[in-house]
Amino acid sequence: MATTTVRRPAAAALSPASAVAGTGTLLRFMLRRDRIRFPAWTLGLALLMTYFATALDTIVKSPEDLEGLTAFSGSPAGALFGGPGFGFDQLTIERFLAGQYGLYVAIGAGLMGLLTVVRHTRAEERSGRAELIRANVVGRHAQLTATLVLTAAMAVLVGLLVAATMASRGFDAGGSLLFGASIGATGLAFAGAAAATVQLSEYPRAASGLAGAALGAAFVLRGLGDMAAVQGSGPSWLSWLSPIGWSQQTAPYVHNRWWPLAISLGFAVAVGAVGYALSTRRDFGAGLVRPRPGSPRAAGWLASPLALALRLHRASLIGWSAALLVAGLAYGSFTQPLLDGFADAPEDLVAVMGGSENLLDGYLGTMGLTMALVVGVYAVLAVQSVRAEETDGRAEPVLATAVSRTVWLASHVAVAAVGALWLLLVAGLGMGAGAAISTGDAGLIGELLLGHLAHAPAVWLVLTAAALLYAAAPRALPVIWVLLGWGLIAGYFAPILDIPDAALRLSPFAHIGEYPLEDISLVAVAVLTVLSAAVFQAAVAVFRRRDLTGRA
Repeated sequence: MATTTVRRPAAAALSPASAVAGTGTLLRFMLRRDRIRFPAWTLGLALLMTYFATALDTIVKSPEDLEGLTAFSGSPAGALFGGPGFGFDQLTIERFLAGQYGLYVAIGAGLMGLLTVVRHTRAEERSGRAELIRANVVGRHAQLTATLVLTAAMAVLVGLLVAATMASRGFDAGGSLLFGASIGATGLAFAGAAAATVQLSEYPRAASGLAGAALGAAFVLRGLGDMAAVQGSGPSWLSWLSPIGWSQQTAPYVHNRWWPLAISLGFAVAVGAVGYALSTRRDFGAGLVRPRPGSPRAAGWLASPLALALRLHRASLIGWSAALLVAGLAYGSFTQPLLDGFADAPEDLVAVMGGSENLLDGYLGTMGLTMALVVGVYAVLAVQSVRAEETDGRAEPVLATAVSRTVWLASHVAVAAVGALWLLLVAGLGMGAGAAISTGDAGLIGELLLGHLAHAPAVWLVLTAAALLYAAAPRALPVIWVLLGWGLIAGYFAPILDIPDAALRLSPFAHIGEYPLEDISLVAVAVLTVLSAAVFQAAVAVFRRRDLTGRA
């Protein structure tokens, strides 16, 4: 009996077309899934830029008003929180918007890029949906390709919307287009970085954490380099190691340089190519870095929901601790150079930073607020990880035992609350040590520890508000980012944007005081702590009454 064997040509199996087969179908599916996230990201970033432009139009009525903005924005502190300040010697509204506020829109674009890539690649593999998709006629690289196409479309749309926002106000069309392109390029750069990090670990949180660490490092390097450039001494070249720095070096409305964007695009292509190459060297669902095998027997200390929560949050806490310690040391080490740079500063600049006798305290107080906002990001991500425990099906087996919903949720929130306090302590210690070494004043360590720890109740309120959103409407959890975003705007830009006191008080971080510049309000500490406890109680009550969900 004769048999016939039909073999598929090897060339067809290995052709580029087969590797990306089904990309168009997957792209349509992703657009369907992101029908809310896509416009929320793109329109949200454009509206943020619109808000900045509208607020400045409201408060800047004369050249004297612009001079007041120049004093701070062209200083080392302004470079740290805004950028190198191109063209600030002849400041205009558009130059100020691009040079000072463009940084925060660029950071938002970077977050958009990395989170979108992780959501549609590693998170899909982890949930099991990607396996069902790959069982069809779908190429190995189709998922990543469709994701990068989607992210590129979001970045391009953000760039066009920002450019249209600026051009609609009568600003130079070429500079507006370049400014929008620089924002989109940042999103592409960190999307490419995420394409590589998702290949390393099998866990979405680890992948997004690595890409987020790259974004944080880019912010720190850019800040240190720009401060050095404004001062005229120091490692100003550090800005050129940062994708955010490449976008700012385009200098819209001043030099209108397009060529730095080639570095951003080259970086995005290079790290994206690394992502493709690494994906062929790992098994589906696995990461290149294998998780460490656990002990065949559980330790005795794990026999409680609180211990389990600590074990789940441990890796995140270690990574955040190391990052905040390094960042604190880096920013603290610039304390004395910053003071030297203000030696001949104009009076209006000195007033912004707290007065001639409190210049040091003004800088340290601002950095305390900065670190508190960063720890607030950790708190929100901690709650998102709790939701992942539920949607991935790991919470249900735990709750099927004698563990109550109250204890389960309380354990995770308690670990996150103590973790936030620990991170504030680590950040304060790093900042204090760096400032003490820079200035020779060891007493700054204690002041900065106190100033950082004082913000804990504000972070706890963000944490418990996120827990309440998770308990009541898990899909609405991303709304909590609005609270953190407003805290950033109110904390940094209130003096410049002339924000009303009533709106300013909506930020949890606006009540305690920026010690050592301002006294710590013990009343605010007590009220925020009690309010956090009340919000947590509400979260527990709501969580006990809703059904668990097994899908994202």
